[in-house]
Amino acid sequence: MNTCPYIEASFQILGRKWNGQIIHYLSLCEDGTSHFSEIKKDFTGITSRALSIKLSELVEFGLIEKNITSGSPVTISYELTEKGRTLANALKPIQKWAQVYLDEAVTAKKEKFND
Repeated sequence: MNTCPYIEASFQILGRKWNGQIIHYLSLCEDGTSHFSEIKKDFTGITSRALSIKLSELVEFGLIEKNITSGSPVTISYELTEKGRTLANALKPIQKWAQVYLDEAVTAKKEKFND
């Protein structure tokens, strides 16, 4: 039996560390948009360089768009594309599944980091 190439391709994107979380994060932001500094502040455990690489990957996949506003100072924001918004919506049932079936694992992980 062959595996579905679409599932495989999807996990090539979502299986990379931080990608799913960044997409989910942007989906929670007003208009699906956030600045680099805001994302970095809310994501503990990721370096600025790694975040920059991840955002560039997601731009290449067509899931987010990098917006540069000229002026003083120049501002850079990241926004979900239509493709990214549909993926974020597709992640919602997975989130609900995880809330039901992985609650104990998430609670244990939180407790481990709070010690």
